[in-house]
Amino acid sequence: MGFKLENISTESSKNFSSSKEERTSLLKKEITLFGNSFSNKIKEDFYAELGVLLKAGVSLKEALSLLANSQKKKQNQQLLKNIVEKIVQGNSFSKALEEEKPFTEYEYYSLKIGEETGTLSKVIIQLSEFFARKNEQRRNVISALTYPVIIFSTASLVVIFMLQFVVPMFQDIFKQQRVELPIITQVVIKVSSMFNEYIYLFIIITILLFVLAVLLKNKTWYKKAQDFTLLRIPYWGNFVKTAYLSQFTQAVSLLMASKVPMVHSIRLVKQMILFYPLQVALEEVEKDILKGYNLSKSLKKHKIFNEKMLALVKVAEETNQSQFIFERLNQQYNTELQQKSKMLSAVMEPFIILFVGIMVGLILIAMYLPMFKLSSVLG
Repeated sequence: MGFKLENISTESSKNFSSSKEERTSLLKKEITLFGNSFSNKIKEDFYAELGVLLKAGVSLKEALSLLANSQKKKQNQQLLKNIVEKIVQGNSFSKALEEEKPFTEYEYYSLKIGEETGTLSKVIIQLSEFFARKNEQRRNVISALTYPVIIFSTASLVVIFMLQFVVPMFQDIFKQQRVELPIITQVVIKVSSMFNEYIYLFIIITILLFVLAVLLKNKTWYKKAQDFTLLRIPYWGNFVKTAYLSQFTQAVSLLMASKVPMVHSIRLVKQMILFYPLQVALEEVEKDILKGYNLSKSLKKHKIFNEKMLALVKVAEETNQSQFIFERLNQQYNTELQQKSKMLSAVMEPFIILFVGIMVGLILIAMYLPMFKLSSVLG
């Protein structure tokens, strides 16, 4: 996303240009699959550039108009133009955003607080940082999984090719020569026959499962089952939990920086982070805080929050340094997440290679054992 500033004063243009260059150097491209038109990556750029424009002295209406004209997709252009029209009609920026589907209640309340406290540009920059961190986490996950997935996909195609073409070819030779087959060869041939017989059924079932997952992705029971299942997967579950705890601590620290009450912060974060185990825990935490319990005691009831967080939150309450502590927790979780993403890739790769190597080795051994026997008989 880029935009021109011909209609703005020279001084504002210079301030914006230098700021934009610094910001652009920090941004990385993101792979977006099946994302909506106004994705988190676009939001990151949108809030970053809007914050820069407001700091440069550009009015909110003019800044939004510039950003609307810079959008490549007509749908996004129309979205921002609608917001500008609502502002012209007398609505606040937060109110204009509230009525647009791509924006969440978390963004609405954050911007509303910024407007009420006179810190709108600061809140906008904080939102940019939130989405930047969220996008970075997504890139880390993609980076950790890309190479293992490529290896697994390639190796799976090799195994499928052998079961589909190589094994049947050897099977015909064995039938012609009437060779007595070892048990391992009989098993592999049977698997190959079943694979060739049911391969189309397997493809249809796979497509149906994929379509079903897409249709059910917004169903509460499906999301609940999916998220709780993810947590039970060894190592991966801990990795996912760390990613969401990182988002949780960052969101809370940003809301505290805007002087949002704790119970209101918990409610907003619950609506923002779509991870069912965390949402269930925050629902109970919100109720406990309303009953008069402190945050550390409320969090302690839920396994998703680890001992490190509980200890630091307790210290934050005793020292009245909640914002600082949550910022530190967020930094620690981000560092831990980066380390785990690298470890995930390093751990998965050898296991996949070992598994596929064993599969290919078994097929080759099963096919060549009768060949050795046949050569000895002919010799």
